[in-house]
Amino acid sequence: MYKAIVAKDTFFEGVFFTAVKTTGIFCRPSCTARKPKKENVEFFRTAKEAILTGYRPCKICRPLEKLNETPGYISSILKELTDNPSLKFKNQDLIQKGIDPTKVRRWFMKNHGITFHAYQRMFRINTAFKKIQTGESISSIAFDSGYESLSGFTESFKNIFGVSPQHSKSQRVIDLKRIETPLGTMYACAVKEGVCLLEFTDRKMLETELKTLAKKLNATIIQGDNEHFLVLEQQLIEYFEGRRKTFSVKLFTIGSDFQNAVWETLQSIPYGQTKSYKEQAISIGKPESVRAVANANGMNRIAILVPCHRVIGSNGNLTGYGGGIWRKQRLLEMEKSNVRP
Repeated sequence: MYKAIVAKDTFFEGVFFTAVKTTGIFCRPSCTARKPKKENVEFFRTAKEAILTGYRPCKICRPLEKLNETPGYISSILKELTDNPSLKFKNQDLIQKGIDPTKVRRWFMKNHGITFHAYQRMFRINTAFKKIQTGESISSIAFDSGYESLSGFTESFKNIFGVSPQHSKSQRVIDLKRIETPLGTMYACAVKEGVCLLEFTDRKMLETELKTLAKKLNATIIQGDNEHFLVLEQQLIEYFEGRRKTFSVKLFTIGSDFQNAVWETLQSIPYGQTKSYKEQAISIGKPESVRAVANANGMNRIAILVPCHRVIGSNGNLTGYGGGIWRKQRLLEMEKSNVRP
């Protein structure tokens, strides 16, 4: 654990907290503050334990906040854009709201890899794309989306989708959204058929998963709203509060027949219970395919809803999990604690 804090290793976020005896402060493992000597450190599993022992939270890493949580001022801006995608927030507009444009830019670069202004353009284009698919006039959509000319709209559209608005009928969009949870921020992707991805943003294979998803659906992944997101967010809140044990939000799993059989079996594992990979292989009628079943579990793109965290080793040990072993353990502990005898 001491090696982890010296390396500022984000992989250990959620696993433990570091408390410094000489300062009376506790931190995340990845805190960027100067590291104390080993003999001056003690570790706690939860922030609550650190507080009850008399430590106060670090002002640099803010251990009481959700990891990578969207700040309130960002959330309010995103809500305004959702309500009216034609809005264009300029730096002066942000300043009038008491928001530093530089902070907004840094946050979007860190969490989305693009500037806030680029995000706004993509959001407007996504909304416009869906209107074109329903047969609305391209020229009226362009001006309703806040563009001052049809040529400007067409150029922005081409930059994102690779084709002009007139030739976009065969194109497809995968909507993407950030969702905050008690175990960290997640990315959700959805199409009209249902949710097709739900992963923690620090999953190492996330970029590969997104590229594979876009290729399989011949689609462009772009920030935007989707009817399934509202249901998904509400059901995730209920799940983490211990009030929901099954999910009804529509899913769209993209994989081979074997993979889909494995993923369907995952969804049949009862809340609060676990299965071994061997038991899972037997349940799909392929007892000799334990390794293939494990690989299919690893290819699952819809965390929690398709509960691969409920599969453990035959010896009872927790095995690999894309979101991190610590999250797998927390999910299993949470579910077990919410099962009434």
